[in-house]
Amino acid sequence: MSPQLSAVIPVYNEQEGLPLLFERLYPALDALGRSYEVVFVDDGSTDGSVAQLRRQFERRPDVTRVVLLARNAGQHLAILAAFAQTRGAYVITLDADLQNPPEEIARIVAAMDAGADYVGTIRRSRRDVLWRKAASRLMNRLREGTTSIRITDQGCMLRGYHRSVVDAVNHCTEVSTYVPALAYTFARHPVEIEVAHAERMLGQSKYSLYRLVRLNFDLMTGFSTAPLQFFSLAGTVIAVISLLLVAYLAIRRLIVGPEAEGLFTLFGIAFFLIGVALIGLGVVGEYVGRIYEQVRQRPRYTVAAVLEEPRPAAERLAEDRAVSDRPALVAGARVQGAPE
Repeated sequence: MSPQLSAVIPVYNEQEGLPLLFERLYPALDALGRSYEVVFVDDGSTDGSVAQLRRQFERRPDVTRVVLLARNAGQHLAILAAFAQTRGAYVITLDADLQNPPEEIARIVAAMDAGADYVGTIRRSRRDVLWRKAASRLMNRLREGTTSIRITDQGCMLRGYHRSVVDAVNHCTEVSTYVPALAYTFARHPVEIEVAHAERMLGQSKYSLYRLVRLNFDLMTGFSTAPLQFFSLAGTVIAVISLLLVAYLAIRRLIVGPEAEGLFTLFGIAFFLIGVALIGLGVVGEYVGRIYEQVRQRPRYTVAAVLEEPRPAAERLAEDRAVSDRPALVAGARVQGAPE
């Protein structure tokens, strides 16, 4: 029988914190009194994370599955790789760094029992450095101004998805995406709840300021054409102003004669217009780049191995039939073991 709950946890170089995660995660899930599975997905770790995941699989093979990616694909593609392996009616995602307390999973399950098919979370008393809080607020406002996605706290990965939403996400073929936003577009009854947030005790954050900016470029260009529309409008306004300025200078030259005093002002105006043009060209390039990545039709990620307990032939056949109905998005092999 398929489990009622699937917990999805992406892992990338988290060997220091994994033992503590195991100690807290499994008791929190056991306390729910429901059948569950834990799907870890290793995103090409270069430390001892794979070895620890293998040992945990050997301790709890009945409820543990480990997806090993051949190379680093990024957090959200890693989550998509895990989504393709989940079987639960409810799918909960959380980070491996314990900033999302596993004990909060019970609150997400309660919200889904109440009818929500998408449960977003808002970190209460957020334990991050000041610049990350400020950057997140700025990016949230920018996203809400350019897309129809309404996510109060987009940086919190502790979220719940109903099976219907996960299946819809699994049918998407986008090369680059942000999973919570993509799932939000398929939800009929989305809700948000407050959850506790802890300070990272071990390891380092994988999101730098550049990666946060890169993520929001993906959000804007992946879910809206507002940047293109903005620069089209801005370009029209600037073109009209420039035309009026040229007409003014032409008339002034006819009346007053040649003048050299305003040369540097003209340089400043020209440089400003060139800067605006380059920014607009960059925005267009973002969309062209997404099209380029998409039309190549390369696998979004490659699954090197899946560590899982053997299941009855009838259950495997039913799953294979379900998978065959989905687009072929990954390449790789499913095996019962893999080198560490």
